[in-house]
Amino acid sequence: MSPQDPISAFPSPEHQSSPFRAADLIIDYLEQLGIEYVFGIPGGGIEPLYNALARSQRRGGPRAIVARHETGAAFMADGYARETGKLGVCCATTGPGATNMITGVASAFLDRIPLLAITAQTSLRTFGRGAIQESSCTGVNTVAMYQQCTLYSSLVSHAEQLETKLINAITIALQPPRGPVHLSIPLDIMRTPLSIDHGNNLASLIKPSQAVDETAVEQLFRSMHNAHSPVLVLGAGAREAIGNILEIALLINAQIVTTPHGKGLVSSYHPRYRGVCGLAGHATAQGLLKDPAVDIVLAIGTDLDELATNSWTPNALLSKKSIFIDSTSVNFARSPKAGQHISGNIRGIFERLLARFYHEHKNDEEVLWELPEHNRPKNFPVIPFNRRAHERRRESLPSSISGTVIPLQHHERHRDNDRRKVVAMPPTTRRFVLADERKYLSNAAPIKPQRLMYDLSRLLPPTTRFLADIGNSFLWVIHYLHPFDRRILGSRTPIAGTIRLGMGFASMGWAIGGAVGTALAAPGNPVVCITGDGALLMSGQELNTAVQERLPIIFVILNDAAYGTVKHGQQMAEAEPIGFELAPVDFGAYARSMGAQAFLIKSPDDMAELNFAALCKHAGPTVLDVHIDPNELPPLHERISMLKTEIVD
Repeated sequence: MSPQDPISAFPSPEHQSSPFRAADLIIDYLEQLGIEYVFGIPGGGIEPLYNALARSQRRGGPRAIVARHETGAAFMADGYARETGKLGVCCATTGPGATNMITGVASAFLDRIPLLAITAQTSLRTFGRGAIQESSCTGVNTVAMYQQCTLYSSLVSHAEQLETKLINAITIALQPPRGPVHLSIPLDIMRTPLSIDHGNNLASLIKPSQAVDETAVEQLFRSMHNAHSPVLVLGAGAREAIGNILEIALLINAQIVTTPHGKGLVSSYHPRYRGVCGLAGHATAQGLLKDPAVDIVLAIGTDLDELATNSWTPNALLSKKSIFIDSTSVNFARSPKAGQHISGNIRGIFERLLARFYHEHKNDEEVLWELPEHNRPKNFPVIPFNRRAHERRRESLPSSISGTVIPLQHHERHRDNDRRKVVAMPPTTRRFVLADERKYLSNAAPIKPQRLMYDLSRLLPPTTRFLADIGNSFLWVIHYLHPFDRRILGSRTPIAGTIRLGMGFASMGWAIGGAVGTALAAPGNPVVCITGDGALLMSGQELNTAVQERLPIIFVILNDAAYGTVKHGQQMAEAEPIGFELAPVDFGAYARSMGAQAFLIKSPDDMAELNFAALCKHAGPTVLDVHIDPNELPPLHERISMLKTEIVD
């Protein structure tokens, strides 16, 4: 804890000797789960929870991160949960504090992010009497509101209920299908003294089930083993098993695509990767799913929403060729034509599959070398990587795939004769096609959004976390942002992928708060928020939170003085041009007024002059006010004809 911490600077005997209250019970359970932060805004109704957080902070437990708007607090909790795999926690006072937070919670609900949202109520005795900011069942019923965007929403009407309901809520949030939960707690309940005798081991209650249908896995193995041209389609739910999935892809020579939600799970330079399918995706991936030669498609952890399917465009993903694998069967209703549905723990399924492939090829030395060490025979000799297998995979790449060589200016350390030395990475190859390679490398000013994505890809280190906001920002990122990632094989952390998108509810400003939560959860790793000028004007006040917490976030603002998606959507649909203009804003001055540093970017030369290594280590946020070419249409070419058809119809 920092010696400058204002709470610890004024310790009071009465606070130190305060009895253990219901609010302390909440914080105590969060500490059991290793949760470091609670995101929210104080207020009269939620005061006991902040008193408990003050006591927690003094002893080194969870501490409060104060947002500037309750929606921003929920977005921060979302970013924290995505980075850590833990429960994100946000809180708000009664009345408008609770209603303000709903948008952020709804975003987490559709993206399956585990959050605990705690809102206050006025005291029980005031229900129905017109108390200020009353949000009980006799006022503005916030419990009912949250029921529509959470997996569990309940009022704690007695102190004796709190522990049971808290455990229920946390367990539900962290089990498939995962998502936000909500507890509404009256002021007097949170103040109630409680016994400290609560011996529940919460960690033992929330372990995910490892149950796997062995018969279904065996059937899946046979289908994959006999396939001649398999394709894996990875959604966000594949992250927990991504290491094993990539091992299997190389073993069976499967080609890989990701949905927009799954972007970042696979290196853009993986030899089997063919790009993103769905909205703003790549023609290479779209064409692959329409190729009649493809005989099996494994769709893993995707809910087949509009973005993943490019408005449900017919292809092999939605045919009898597909096999759907998910941790919950809820999404299977969206794929009624699939040849097989497998519900279960995705990590467990692919661990079984990998072991099954090993058993089938136990005498095949080349296959053994490509398996993880724990799946090889105990006495298998340790020799260098089998180059024959490597060359075999390279030669098996389809000749129709035209690789694109992109010289990325990164370095990688490797061992050479037991000495460490730095060697320059060779030119890196992508095996999928971008919509406009020429603009990707353009030197024009104002800077092309395509070129901006190229520069961000090559100028930032491989550990960078990119968060793309809703609007044109995430469209440019899906298609053109391809940061260097050398990971091809091997195990991953539970939260894989370095590109984050909040697209389920498509809430503008999500990435701004999300970047704050991510940076707190991943100290030492660069965090870049790519957002638009419209989104920043909607939620940019959270920049001040980043200043207060001294977080080295780089906020990249795509400044075109417009709600870009609205503007270009109207153009592409030949609709009336209305309501998209934004008055010019000096975002550099805006950032500096809050204590952040800022730079104006108009050309690739301006980007080249920046010292990104220094920006990543700066004790506070940096704003890049990037004046992009406002006439560049986002990569939605396949949607233009659909939009025109809808207007005509």
